[in-house]
Amino acid sequence: MTEFQYAVADYIHFLQVERQLADNTLTSYRRDLENYTYFLQDVEGMTDFQGVERMTILRHLEQLRIQGKTSRTVARHISSIRSFHQFLLREKRTTSDPTVHLEMPAIEQKLPNTLAIAEIDALLATPNRSKPQGIRDIAMLELLYGSGMRISECIALDLADIHLTMGFVRVFGKGGKERIIPLGRSALQALSSYLEGARGQLQGKYPKTDAFFINQRGKRLTRQGCWKLIKEHALKAGIQHELTPHTLRHTFATHLVENGADLRAVQEMLGHADISTTQIYTHISKTRLSEVYKQFHPRA
Repeated sequence: MTEFQYAVADYIHFLQVERQLADNTLTSYRRDLENYTYFLQDVEGMTDFQGVERMTILRHLEQLRIQGKTSRTVARHISSIRSFHQFLLREKRTTSDPTVHLEMPAIEQKLPNTLAIAEIDALLATPNRSKPQGIRDIAMLELLYGSGMRISECIALDLADIHLTMGFVRVFGKGGKERIIPLGRSALQALSSYLEGARGQLQGKYPKTDAFFINQRGKRLTRQGCWKLIKEHALKAGIQHELTPHTLRHTFATHLVENGADLRAVQEMLGHADISTTQIYTHISKTRLSEVYKQFHPRA
């Protein structure tokens, strides 16, 4: 392994152990830094980090732009490179940080896709309630829309995390941070129906598991399996626009904000570390108001 490969591997290990970042986040960091160190070694001809200067990094970023990368992607690369060089400096692998005066590009704010209430109703009406898989899918959809949790958090739930009598779910988010999310009547009813019969039928004679959502083989439902089910039900419901794993989460937050929910409360339920991340939902709400005005006001 080269000095660059060793450094990237050590940094990823640090993020995994010390900061306990999610696997998907680690993959993004690794991909960005492998791209960066490839540039240093194969384009710039460097053998270590000592010669890296601000202009070196700017040349790398310019190459990304030439390749057609968006400003959002370039900004992510800058963030990865900056935190990486800070790590190298702390570990005394370099004597300076070339990212100190590196500026972030202006990022166009892209509003996330959300579903209308009628689309949510259509989505929840598609699973076959006569089959245990359908009852499970309704419970899963009701939970995702009713709590705003990430799909990764949903599939990681254990039986002990759902408290039906108290009306809340315990979630372990990014970095293992615990949060408590209240549940509405529809979600609680769907979860009760799933636990009362459907889950036991899916479990059958397979080895028992603590996983809350399980597949037809009695094993924990995977992220891919969960996402596939959502796409299938969206297709049956006639939802035409793009549906991502985060759509139900965005819809949960947007509907709360549109109905007057306190932004700090929404931040807490979503598990956002910074309220600036949550504030995008106020923009969505204002955009919707503007659309309604333009559509219905005679002088718009």
